[in-house]
Amino acid sequence: MSARLLAVGVAGFALAAIGAAAARTAPATPEVGLKPVAAFASITDGNKRSLALFAEVGKVIQSPRCLNCHPAGDRPTQTDAMRPHEPLVVRGAGGMGAPGMRCTTCHHAANFDPAGVPGNPMWHLAPIEMAWQGKSLGEICRQIKDPARNGGKDMAQLIHHMAEDELVGWGWHPGGTRTPAPGTQKQFGELFKAWAESGAVCPS
Repeated sequence: MSARLLAVGVAGFALAAIGAAAARTAPATPEVGLKPVAAFASITDGNKRSLALFAEVGKVIQSPRCLNCHPAGDRPTQTDAMRPHEPLVVRGAGGMGAPGMRCTTCHHAANFDPAGVPGNPMWHLAPIEMAWQGKSLGEICRQIKDPARNGGKDMAQLIHHMAEDELVGWGWHPGGTRTPAPGTQKQFGELFKAWAESGAVCPS
C-alpha cells in the first residue's frame, strides 16, 4: 500500500470513529444564555461585582466547548459528556497531534456535520500550561491572569482573545449535536472586558 493510500485509510478510519462517537452523544440541550453586563450594575461593591462578572464568564470557560480543548493531560476529550477522544490521539508538538495523526488529519477548516466532525482552520489543543480540566473556577481565573500560564498575554490581549479569536468563536458554532457555549462570543467578550475593568477579582 502506498503512503498516500495508507494516509487516506487512516483518515477514513479516524473519521468513522469520530462519527461513531458523535452519534452516541446525547442531543443538544437548549442554549443557555448569558446575563448582559448591565445586569451587574446594581452591585455597588466593586469586588462583589467583579466576582459576579467572572462567575458569568465561567459559564463559558467551564462548558465542554472550552474544557474539551483544555485537558489536564495529553489526550483531548470530546462530546458534551467530555469523553476521552476517539480514536486515541495525543497532544504532540504545538498541540497539533502526533506525527501521522495530526489534528488536521480529521479536523478541517469547517465542521463536517455528516460525520459529526468539528472543524476550524486553527484547530489544536491549548498548551498544557493552560489546562483547565479538574480545576475550580478560582484556579482557572488565577491561571488566566498569569502570563506564564496563559500564553504570555497581558489583559488587553486576553480581552481580544476572548472576544475576537476565531477558534474561541467556534464554541458558539460547534455543529453536530454539540451544545453551543452559552450566549454569544460578543456577550462573552463584553463580560470578560467588564470583569477586567472591574479589577479582575478571582474567586477564592
